[in-house]
Amino acid sequence: MIRVTENFRKIQDLLAKAAADAGRPAEQIRLLAVSKKKPLEAILEVAAAGQRDFGENFVQEGLEKIREAARDDLVWHFIGHLQANKTRAVSEHFQWVHTVDRLKIAKRLSEQRPHYAPDLNICIEVNIDGEDQKSGVSADQVSDLAAAIGDLPRVRLRGLMCLPAIRHGFDEQRKPFAALRELYESLIAEGHDIDTLSMGMSADYAAAIHEGATIIRVGTGIFGAR
Repeated sequence: MIRVTENFRKIQDLLAKAAADAGRPAEQIRLLAVSKKKPLEAILEVAAAGQRDFGENFVQEGLEKIREAARDDLVWHFIGHLQANKTRAVSEHFQWVHTVDRLKIAKRLSEQRPHYAPDLNICIEVNIDGEDQKSGVSADQVSDLAAAIGDLPRVRLRGLMCLPAIRHGFDEQRKPFAALRELYESLIAEGHDIDTLSMGMSADYAAAIHEGATIIRVGTGIFGAR
């Protein structure tokens, strides 16, 4: 039996230690529990232990969990590749989207966000290693896309997200995160009011934290292997 609450506590401790090692307050790092393919019972168990942010990769699965959980205190993040025909459902029911990689998607999220809802928080996904099989904009496209998103109503650009190629060794793992941080700092220098670096997972969270990550995405470390 997977001890979800125990795993969650261990991850909290590990993130706090990594933050201390990096000379950062633990409060600067937000844990995003990646709950795709996991039962609602496990999600609610982690929520009972204090977790509030959950990440889903698939629209229909995420919508079912949001509806069944029926809790206003949980924050739902969409972290999968988003197709244009699925933007309305995401814009209406999620609070965050981490994977915006086209202006068309950002515009649709903006147009479809309900007027009664708070602005939708979005991150630009950057293909930091230039991998053909992965989504995300290239580094040289970030500035123009950020500027265009900044003009849209009902969405708020919060920062950048990446999923780098697998690397081994702490110093090697830091390199793509350092590159994303530099892009983030360049956007701030251009006048963007952003505060989020969504980067780092179970295997490389420490390197991400050393390079300024504010959201760490952890699934296996909490819920066990799929």
